[in-house]
Amino acid sequence: MKKTLPLLALALATSAAAQGTIKIGVITSLTGRFATFGKMTEAGYKVAIDEINARGGVNGQKLEMVVQDDASDTNKALSAAENLVNQKVPLVLGSYASGITKPLSQYMNRAKVPLLNTTSVDETITKPGNPFTFRVTNQSSVYTRSLIEQLKRMKGMKTVAVLTSNDAFGKSVMTDVTSLLPKAGYQIVGRDTYDQGLTDFRPILNRYKTQNPDAVIFASYEQDAVALAKQVKEVGLAPKVIAGIATGFALPAFLDGAKDAATGFLVTMVWNQDVKYPGAQNLYSRLKKALGGEEPSQHAAQSYAGMLAAAEAIRLAGSADPARVQEALKRVKLNTAFGPVSFRSYGGYQNQNSVVGLITQVQNGKFVTVAPATAATGKIVFPRK
Repeated sequence: MKKTLPLLALALATSAAAQGTIKIGVITSLTGRFATFGKMTEAGYKVAIDEINARGGVNGQKLEMVVQDDASDTNKALSAAENLVNQKVPLVLGSYASGITKPLSQYMNRAKVPLLNTTSVDETITKPGNPFTFRVTNQSSVYTRSLIEQLKRMKGMKTVAVLTSNDAFGKSVMTDVTSLLPKAGYQIVGRDTYDQGLTDFRPILNRYKTQNPDAVIFASYEQDAVALAKQVKEVGLAPKVIAGIATGFALPAFLDGAKDAATGFLVTMVWNQDVKYPGAQNLYSRLKKALGGEEPSQHAAQSYAGMLAAAEAIRLAGSADPARVQEALKRVKLNTAFGPVSFRSYGGYQNQNSVVGLITQVQNGKFVTVAPATAATGKIVFPRK
């Protein structure tokens, strides 16, 4: 009996540990100017957690989200990260905006705890990146390259005007387009940025009207995207193509807010409800339910895939130790309803997932995927009417 009791106690302790929970840190914008995006990301994480736990969890343990609101503020995000590191979470997912994620990435690298970024696209987050930052979503140049490929398929496209927000995301897009468009043979006739708070874009749009570009490209967040679409219609700016680079243009709120002014916009994305990935329609239904009937955006799908990747890394690590999870993330290979997820280093990027860029067009109040051909469910209307 003296030998049996310690063995029994060890077995009970092991069983109790297996039945416990693994806490996953999440930092996103539940309040502030990025709250709409934060709501989408939280829904994606929750749908994934529910799916994982319904299958029995990871290594016999259920997952639990510890959600921190960064209030759309960098300093609050860093405080949240410190709090989560002190709670000894195995990794952190977040945040939404590139301007928050970049310093968050630097802090997590110093803390030696993996950061799994699901929605921020600033090139520099993973180029050059750091060993503890992994990105599920694409880098901004994927949007630009996919848009350029679409422009090449259209006749008579030679001149372009570009307007972006003056923040980390907008600056990254501006760097991409000013480099890639001329190399592809396009002339940039207008190149502008604007600061947060600007509401009257008409002086810039009227200038573009006189320059008469074949295409106009915008990169803006939620409220700005709607204002731009409405003011484009108001001033009579009518290029053959108007394109929005994801973010605010990729939200269902853009369709609701801009209404018929959004018609014909090309919007670059990496996920839409009509994509042909196995399980995409089922994921769309679950995300919509988690959002209380609201239409989900690509940001929810990206976050869903991110949580699946986090769970797979913990499974492969056989541990919730951050160092082991960081090593295991390099071995993750998943096929999800968002698309494939694996992290590799290539072309100067570190720990970057390779994501296919989609071109959607707003038709009859919906985003319809029109390119690439392997993903398209509809045909493009060109020139824009």
